[in-house]
Amino acid sequence: MKLLKIAVLTCALMAPIAGTATAQSAAYPVKDSDLTANPLYETDPLPATTCKEPQLKPNNRTQARAYLDAVIACLETTWEQHLTNAGLSYKKVKVRHMDRIPKKYCGFEVGKENSQAWYCERTDTLVFQLGKDWLNDPSDLWLFNTAASMYGYHVQKLVGIFDGYEKLRYGKKAEMYEQERRLSLQTECLGAAFMKSVWPMEGRTTKDWNELVRLLAGDEPGEERWYGKTSTVRAWAKRGFATGDPGSCNTWAVPSAKVA
Repeated sequence: MKLLKIAVLTCALMAPIAGTATAQSAAYPVKDSDLTANPLYETDPLPATTCKEPQLKPNNRTQARAYLDAVIACLETTWEQHLTNAGLSYKKVKVRHMDRIPKKYCGFEVGKENSQAWYCERTDTLVFQLGKDWLNDPSDLWLFNTAASMYGYHVQKLVGIFDGYEKLRYGKKAEMYEQERRLSLQTECLGAAFMKSVWPMEGRTTKDWNELVRLLAGDEPGEERWYGKTSTVRAWAKRGFATGDPGSCNTWAVPSAKVA
């Protein structure tokens, strides 16, 4: 697997979510209870289930699409049980596979990367574009983690976190970036929590998990700060995997240094 930052931004990144800056705007502390005290954090750890990985050979897009569909089916099983048992809303996610995602799909500014994954909150749809970067050597857990973390955006939409995020205001551009990082890092944690709920998986060992952590990457020095530092991305993934509990994924109540 080529070390490549995943292209995962929601529609809101390109929409005018910030409105007019106010003197009271601040990246931290976030004061919206939909974000900092969401009912999701009060639920139990995710239920332990089994998720079997389908066969996946290098450079086989058909198999890779079926693989992602199977992982998402596991995600649906787990999250439906978890959310409905907690009295929270649940709705299935839609999935689309495209050879090339249109540049303006769902209001995005879609880049030219040959492998991409996006969540369109307008239609509750996950869309995947699988290219050589993700297909040359699919033996690791990259595609599994991609599906799991992307589904985290859908969970945020279901429980009201996404709506709370859209209402946030910011003053300086740095505040906007911090809000985006809190959103993105939470999906990394939720995805890893799901992975813990189906662990151990047949044919996988701790070595596979450690290799996945090594592949996770954040913003490069000098880039705009959408995702966070590599060490921060890895820390939130490790946190979710250690607990298997969405309650450990509250990126909205921690100090700015934790989402740098």
